[in-house]
Amino acid sequence: MKNLKKLLLTLVVYGIVFSATVASSVEFGRRLARKPDRGHLMKVTAYCPCSKCCGKWADGVTACGHKIQPGDMFVAAPKGFEFGTMLDIPGYGTVPVLDRGGAIKGNRLDVFFATHQEALNWGVKILTVRGI
Repeated sequence: MKNLKKLLLTLVVYGIVFSATVASSVEFGRRLARKPDRGHLMKVTAYCPCSKCCGKWADGVTACGHKIQPGDMFVAAPKGFEFGTMLDIPGYGTVPVLDRGGAIKGNRLDVFFATHQEALNWGVKILTVRGI
C-alpha cells in the first residue's frame, strides 16, 4: 500500500469496534478488482428504487443506464469500481456493480432490493467482500 493515501476507519456496529485501513475509493476499487482471492472488510447497506432511497433519481434506471427489472440483483459502489465488476457479497450473492450513490464512498457498498422493506430488513452489515 506504498504511496497510497490511507484512511483509518473505525466502524461501530452492534457494540463491536472494527478497524480497517483503506486507500482512496478509486484505488480501493481497483485493488479489489485485481485481487479476487483477497477479501476486504466493507460496510454494506441496502436500498430500493423508491424516492426515499433514491430521491430525484428514482426513475428505475441505474447510473450505468441499466433499466431495473423484477428479480434484478446488483450493487451500488464507489467510482473506483468499474461498472460490471463482479463482487461476492456474503448473504446477498455474486453480483455486478451497476449503480453509484452519493453516500457510497470509500469502503461502502449499497445492495439493491426490490422493496423498501427488504432494504430495511438488510440493515447495515460489516462484511468481507471479494472481487470475482
